[in-house]
Amino acid sequence: MQTMNPNVQSLKAFLGRADRVALVEVAATKGSTPRDAGAFMLVSASAIFGTIGGGQLEYMAIDKARQMLSPREGEMAAKRPEGVASEGTAKVPSAARVTPPGGFAATLPSRGRETRIEVDEVCATLDVPLGPEIGQCCGGRVEVLIRLVDRTIEERLIAKAEAEEAHLPHVYLFGGGHVGQALAASLALLPIHVVVVETRSEALQDMPETVETRLTPMPEAVVREAPAGSAFAILTHDHALDFLIVAEALKRDDTAYVGMIGSRTKKATFRSWFLKSAEGSEAEFNRLISPIGGSAVKDKRPPVIAALAAAEIMTALASHASAANAFEKAMAG
Repeated sequence: MQTMNPNVQSLKAFLGRADRVALVEVAATKGSTPRDAGAFMLVSASAIFGTIGGGQLEYMAIDKARQMLSPREGEMAAKRPEGVASEGTAKVPSAARVTPPGGFAATLPSRGRETRIEVDEVCATLDVPLGPEIGQCCGGRVEVLIRLVDRTIEERLIAKAEAEEAHLPHVYLFGGGHVGQALAASLALLPIHVVVVETRSEALQDMPETVETRLTPMPEAVVREAPAGSAFAILTHDHALDFLIVAEALKRDDTAYVGMIGSRTKKATFRSWFLKSAEGSEAEFNRLISPIGGSAVKDKRPPVIAALAAAEIMTALASHASAANAFEKAMAG
């Protein structure tokens, strides 16, 4: 069995490579913004990890973070540069400019809509309006907190990443053929835990490193062990095996998605078998999505099917999570 923890491993690797790192975090938002409060990125002298939404806001934050990472930053902060008030608030004049990668310079907001930068030796706060003054038209306002990463912050970031990883929704992909390979590659890029299940060892050899793989002679048994809220995409090399796995998934009433690759004829054949031989119900059958990826795009190439199916699965997971949250609030209230 192959299993990886890509987000946590990537985070640890980034923190381990750089001597000094700054944490850039969205502390508060107002109105329309690229990312919500809590979004963060890490900045070293030569690389970044994550994003706070891109655009000029991110360029400004990276620029300030790298100023703080420079050896002279402590001296500069201690001397309190001209324009910094006694409480540590600096108003950036309209002539101030930030040059992001690529050389494009953005003028910071003018007086009355100014960006505020609060600084000390290890911390800075940017309060930025997202308007035409910085080349962004979101219309909202973002407060960004920038801190030098110490051991405490590093441990907190890793613990948070591990907690988020443990609660990622699970997607079980049954079948490692052409479409299975393409779908695994698409899903591997998303914030989900992907498990590829196969009866053939050779079908698991070229799977993305960031997905879990399971080799088993009884893939339908994996369905029973899956956590609540899981999604199941069934596309094995054997229609009879597909039917067994789908039937097992439809028997559960806590799934977010059950999809089977195939034609309308295959779905009709499954329905007849499911109702007559598998003791299934019409209500259970109606939860089956088949063919996966919908029928709006008439393209049977594996990468296209994979892209459509990945979007369909993510939509189903989001809908299921929203319904679950609403139910929990109703019960609590």
